[in-house]
Amino acid sequence: MDRANETAMSEREAIEALEALGLSNYEAQVFVALQRLGGGTAQEVSRNSEVPRSQVYGTADGLAERGLLEVIESSPKTYRPVELSTARQLLTERLERETARAFDTLEELRATDRSPAEGDVATLRGRRPIDDRIAALVADADSTVVFVSPTAESLTGEIATALREAASTGVSVTVVTAEPSLRDRSDGGVEVFVMSEDNPADFAGRALMVDDRTVLLAAETDSSPVEEEALWTGDSSIGRILAAFMRSGMESGRDRHRES
Repeated sequence: MDRANETAMSEREAIEALEALGLSNYEAQVFVALQRLGGGTAQEVSRNSEVPRSQVYGTADGLAERGLLEVIESSPKTYRPVELSTARQLLTERLERETARAFDTLEELRATDRSPAEGDVATLRGRRPIDDRIAALVADADSTVVFVSPTAESLTGEIATALREAASTGVSVTVVTAEPSLRDRSDGGVEVFVMSEDNPADFAGRALMVDDRTVLLAAETDSSPVEEEALWTGDSSIGRILAAFMRSGMESGRDRHRES
């Protein structure tokens, strides 16, 4: 790839990144062009971007209002970008404000009951959303929680905290695992059941059962990079059937463990 193409690609990437930070396409193009020029008139900016000259004026004035450009009142008018460290701080602060405003509004709008309707199955993709859902389901438990944690990494700090807090309210909490190191997490009323070497566990992934009626099953995908997908169902007939299978498998494993 020649240098001109590399430069063009770098500028496109910079423009896309600035758009992600909240600038319009024209604003991003003007800002990038001025980085290369160091400063310039509307005509010079237009020649070094895909922004029509007639659109440069309003776009540059808008950037100046945000504190991203200096306007030199010469004839013709000249624009000069502020220091990149200043621009980074201004855009970051603006993004944080808009993010906070959006999620504060969403918090006010969202329904308090986010469980699937009777008989429905919900799906999730991504480790963090699944971790959050597991912790939320544990927090809603009334009597029983069983969490299958194939590895130590499966039991995140967030989930461990949710399990301990549930146990502190009188909920029966059990962690089933093949990882001996998790015995050390058997505190705060949380029982850790480690499958023995004579009765090895072959878990497909993480699993959660709450109150014998809510079940979440999660497994890693074959995608690259590897992700985690999960399905869960709330207080439903499907949930109770899956819970019965989990309960039966756990009791069978305990019996074999006692016999070994």
